Amino acid sequence: MDNNKTIAALFDLDGVVLDTESQYTVFWDKQGLKYLNIEDFCATIKGQTLTQIFDKHFAGEYEQYRTQITIDLVEFESKMSYEYISGAQEFIADLKRNGAKIAVVTSSNQKKMENVYHAHPDFKNQFDVILTGDMFERSKPNPDCFLKGMEIFNTSPENSFVFEDSFHGLEAGRRSGAIVIGLATTNSRESIADKACLVIDNFENMSYQGLLKLS
Repeated sequence: MDNNKTIAALFDLDGVVLDTESQYTVFWDKQGLKYLNIEDFCATIKGQTLTQIFDKHFAGEYEQYRTQITIDLVEFESKMSYEYISGAQEFIADLKRNGAKIAVVTSSNQKKMENVYHAHPDFKNQFDVILTGDMFERSKPNPDCFLKGMEIFNTSPENSFVFEDSFHGLEAGRRSGAIVIGLATTNSRESIADKACLVIDNFENMSYQGLLKLS
């Protein structure tokens, strides 16, 4: 770690800052069964963007369903509960008190984020930057989004910490060169253990000083 560089904490949103993944499981399992006759469909698309899901699963004869799924997803997200992962706000506040730079780095679009801001009017104030999916040409597992966060904060990978839950997100974090912390909110601890420097269930025991010990 370079002590002259800024410490950056780069957080994914769903399943990391906000406890939303179980709700998305309900939505996507329903779509998979309805349109593809596939059970437990969400397990196959966790961490993927809507474009990635459509390109892989709703192409060809299934492309006709994209418009309705998009409409239904927007409606679903407008009614979702956006509760924080346990300890997230306290940990973020501790990072800020200690001078770390903090960003949300998400594949979500602006419309989805408006739902988040409506649920939590103080959400933006907790972060220095919020980077959304429409700001990048290449989505996770490409590391572009995390590298952009480092660039904005004028820091380096060895001084950056990525918090992720999905396989695509964890891979993007590793490819960025950052220190990766995995949240076992979407996938099991065992399945992500080799993809992160540390695996946690929530942020209850996390602190700025504890974070520095990982570097």
